[in-house]
Amino acid sequence: MIPDLSPLWISLKVSLLATAITFGLGTIVAYRMYLYRGKARSLIEGILIAPLILPPTVVGFVLLTLLGKNGVLGQILTFWDLSLVFTWYAAVLAAMIVSFPLMYRAALGAFEQIDPLLLDAGRLEGASEGGVFWYIALPLAMPGILAGTVLTFARALGEFGATLMLAGNIPRQTQTMPMAIYFAVEAGAIQEGWFWTIIVICISLIGIVSMNSWKV
Repeated sequence: MIPDLSPLWISLKVSLLATAITFGLGTIVAYRMYLYRGKARSLIEGILIAPLILPPTVVGFVLLTLLGKNGVLGQILTFWDLSLVFTWYAAVLAAMIVSFPLMYRAALGAFEQIDPLLLDAGRLEGASEGGVFWYIALPLAMPGILAGTVLTFARALGEFGATLMLAGNIPRQTQTMPMAIYFAVEAGAIQEGWFWTIIVICISLIGIVSMNSWKV
């Protein structure tokens, strides 16, 4: 008997939206950091990469503290009669934050591989900084950025700890495939756990193979 497929659709919805937002945000932040040479660079980079180093449950706890009813951001949302915690939007936010460092580092590495003389040539020709980014830097860095996008999607698809803390495990609402696997094993439903595990592996492999095929 095939289990309820809602974890699949929720996972795809959450991970695709998180990846799309992180793709844009991570690329822009990476380019700004590529150009930035201030004294605070190391501190800023440490903050940006912190979600990759910290345990996901710590990230989830911090988010829950900030966005809960008694949190600073949570009180602002409550004032506007909004609630983010224990919704699928919270799952998107958690996936974005834990996967952002991967997108950021991949994009930054791609920008650092560009010959600075090419960017300077564009500026000498009268291109604005926006034009240099859109028409020179971004196309040259795109292969590395796309590789980071695949890693970001895979990380968002497999996110568990921060999502569980912030979005909870609500069937048909916030239950993603990683949570379905965990709670299936907890309940002794090993076959159901294998079902979701195989789907996650297949989706991840499809993403990797597609990226490699595109590069070829």
